[in-house]
Amino acid sequence: MSSKKSTTSDDTQDRVIKKYPNRRLYDTASSSYVALADIKQLVMHNTPFRVMDAKSGEDLTRSILLQIILEHESEGSPILTEQVLANIIRFYGHSMQGFMGSYLEKNVQTFMDNVPQLPIVPTLVSSYAEQLQKQTEHMMDVMGLKRK
Repeated sequence: MSSKKSTTSDDTQDRVIKKYPNRRLYDTASSSYVALADIKQLVMHNTPFRVMDAKSGEDLTRSILLQIILEHESEGSPILTEQVLANIIRFYGHSMQGFMGSYLEKNVQTFMDNVPQLPIVPTLVSSYAEQLQKQTEHMMDVMGLKRK
């Protein structure tokens, strides 16, 4: 789901969730109010959707997805360590901000592409590690950083 998606007629296949000022989320496809857990289920089922501000029409999808992540990260078994979060924060406003986003997206996608092949076998882990190492080396080269 790209946050830069245009709002043309091509978007008609996306499920539209409207967010009202009272913080309620309304699923226009099911004609019912939904909770963040319902939005998470859309994500889990790869259902394309957009969350739009009911009044302004602003796309709030990223904000809602971040809210879902925050809830999970606060529940006691986080994926993102404090160090990872601090490093991500350091890239905001940095000239490499766009590259870092692309780097993270590619690595998560590479990992997701390999998940259906579980149980993990040594060759799968090795293949993923090689891809990750190549992408990391490329990022460091672009940033002008040298490996020690």
